Amino acid sequence: MTTIAYLAGPDVFLPNAVAHAATKVEICRRWGLHGLPPLNEDAETVATEQEAWRTIYEKDVAMMEQSDIIIANLTPFAGASADSGTLIEVGWFLGRGKPIFGYSNSSENFESRMRRQFGAEHAEFGIEGFHLPDNLMIVGAVQSGGYPVFLPTDDKTRGLDALDVFETCVEAAARYFAN
Repeated sequence: MTTIAYLAGPDVFLPNAVAHAATKVEICRRWGLHGLPPLNEDAETVATEQEAWRTIYEKDVAMMEQSDIIIANLTPFAGASADSGTLIEVGWFLGRGKPIFGYSNSSENFESRMRRQFGAEHAEFGIEGFHLPDNLMIVGAVQSGGYPVFLPTDDKTRGLDALDVFETCVEAAARYFAN
């Protein structure tokens, strides 16, 4: 039986999202997983904006229900932290006790990104000083399955669409299910 991996992340917003998703699916296949990337192509067939977002939501939930694990792209998106929709999906898997694998293409820790976004004069925000790759709740959710948030090993931040850290994460997920 092949493990089905829901491939969450803001990758759906890339201009080449379909081609990028196909590459991610191929990487999963090479490691013995079946990758399910949520794409928004089906929203183009509905008449209203209300129908479009509802269609995307229902399709994504159905895909998550048929998946065994999530592999989440936690690269910061539209701010200092991971994409909010991706975090909802991570929480969905956490609530069902399904394994969570996450990666980020950013080597910069959350505290540094927050300080850069808000400035040192806003220390009263209580910015975490834990030197984690993202908010402690996100890191804790991913680590609940025994794996870290996978990061670049060379301390170089990559673009949202980089795939080397993704492949490291997929390899770990494949090893998890091989045992």
